Amino acid sequence: MKPMIRKILAMVMAFFMLVSTVSWTIEKHYCFGSLVDIAFFHEADTCGMDLGLVNAIFDKEGNPCCDHEVITIPGQDDLKISYHDIDFGHQFFLVAYAAYYISQFQPKAQPLVPHSHYPPPILVKDITILDQVFLI
Repeated sequence: MKPMIRKILAMVMAFFMLVSTVSWTIEKHYCFGSLVDIAFFHEADTCGMDLGLVNAIFDKEGNPCCDHEVITIPGQDDLKISYHDIDFGHQFFLVAYAAYYISQFQPKAQPLVPHSHYPPPILVKDITILDQVFLI
């Protein structure tokens, strides 16, 4: 379950990174005040009228026939964050966190047991049973 959640989270983060770095362009074309076409990432289709001649006629009266609206949302270009741009407190935290995280993968030292190489004595008779001495 945990690897699946991690994969889904990675995909969502990659999607957000893609969306934030792409520049978005939305173009709208209006003809006589009504919306004719909306286009993302390319030019919007016109209504088919010759804009130069028709707009020249309507400009005399002050009412242009067609209108073209362009909305541009620039993407994020600077994605590199320098270590020196971070203040000292955050640098200290990042170094401490990284050192702790790396230390989790180091093998732990086993405690020294001085008598681990010596076998226990061979029991000929169980003395506690013979003497009837039991811990209560």
